[in-house]
Amino acid sequence: MAAPGKAKSGQVALVAKEPSKKKAVDESELLTVPDGWKEPAFTREDNPRGLLEESSFATLFPKYREAYLKECWPLVQKALNEHHVTATLDLIEGSMTVTTTKKTFDPYIIIRARDLIKLLARSVPFEQAVRILQDDIACDIIKIGSLVRNRERFIKRRQRLIGPKGSTLKALELLTNCYIMVQGNTVSALGPFNGLKEVRKVVLDTMKNIHPIYNIKTLMIKRELSKDPELRTESWERFLPQFKHKNLKKRKEPKKKNVKKEYTPFPPPQPESQVDKELASGEYFLKESQKKRKRVEEIKAKQAEAISRRQEERNKAFIPPKEKQVVKLKKASTETKIDIEAIKEKVKKAKKKKLGALPMEEVKLKIAADEKKKKKKK
Repeated sequence: MAAPGKAKSGQVALVAKEPSKKKAVDESELLTVPDGWKEPAFTREDNPRGLLEESSFATLFPKYREAYLKECWPLVQKALNEHHVTATLDLIEGSMTVTTTKKTFDPYIIIRARDLIKLLARSVPFEQAVRILQDDIACDIIKIGSLVRNRERFIKRRQRLIGPKGSTLKALELLTNCYIMVQGNTVSALGPFNGLKEVRKVVLDTMKNIHPIYNIKTLMIKRELSKDPELRTESWERFLPQFKHKNLKKRKEPKKKNVKKEYTPFPPPQPESQVDKELASGEYFLKESQKKRKRVEEIKAKQAEAISRRQEERNKAFIPPKEKQVVKLKKASTETKIDIEAIKEKVKKAKKKKLGALPMEEVKLKIAADEKKKKKKK
């Protein structure tokens, strides 16, 4: 009877192991979110009794946003009233406040309302800011003012993030599916969670002097790789570009280089005093009148030198400038002259050598013979 009991206990052990395998499989399946899955909306049925306490958040806004907020405030109140949240605008203090009511049933809606007024204060238009009330949308306000100390460098890097005519920002928006607003010392981003993570990385890298085009190129490759279902579970490192930071700019060398002298334990020699200098030149033993005469002579010599220098500068205006030498035409050499007589002789010879042409003497004789024949006929 003992044997069957052992077998049964073994069977029980095997049965106990099987559910653990199933649990492991179920957990791995839960890690991957199926395509097109959306979390169901939070309704009153999920929290029928409402909230126990009243919560409120307030934020300040700059003076230049006052006119815009006045215009769009009725729309803000309308959007928040749908979620049973009240909003108040205080133009004297320059603040916006959102508060829950007794009818509010969603405990997280006050956090979304707080983000809404924060985005409005950071120059995000109402049409974009109101999207924060949706469940699948989040926001991130990145502070960039303290990342770069030099103000000029900060402005250049911020402009690099925007790009020429906002082209870099537009490319980033298309790749991350986020709305991005660069205003003052902050960058406001609004969109899905994955996109916000990428936006924050690009913004911080840009302020660390890494050009946004490198991150944009990486995002484009990732976007294409995500379309392939086979590559989703694999590592993408082999496909992504590896950019090395090259700082080619050399350090500016100082104009005056301080060359360190060799160390000596002995102190430097004591400099000569005015009395020592006078003793060496012999002025110390001169009388006061002689010293005065010498000083006057030195002053006169300096004055005479200055006068002569000034006179030379004045006389420069009367010195005529050196004229440019006129280039004279060189006479044609006798060798290059055309010998007209020689050419005439050549022409005559050429005429004589023509085929069928009679010499001049024969022509004259023929003309004379023709004339005699004409006379006889008459």
